[in-house]
Amino acid sequence: MANSKQARKRALQAEKRRALKSSQRTMVRTYVKRVLKAVETGDHAKSMEAFQKAQPVIDRIADKDALSKKKAARLKSRLNKRVKALAA
Repeated sequence: MANSKQARKRALQAEKRRALKSSQRTMVRTYVKRVLKAVETGDHAKSMEAFQKAQPVIDRIADKDALSKKKAARLKSRLNKRVKALAA
């Protein structure tokens, strides 16, 4: 356990931040799963709609540093690739 007042405060802040970022990452995973589920149905319009809803969420969470920007870009790229494959 932290010994100084400053270290105790930092430990509390770190725990609070960890809990928040954890829930944000969970939200991103949920949106990604919705897109993948829509892709599995084979409906291009439905999967495109799910992807368009997921895109700003992924970007927003990446801006908050709960998800790295490169991982966010990779996720969006891979999801977009799957959605576009349905149109072809």
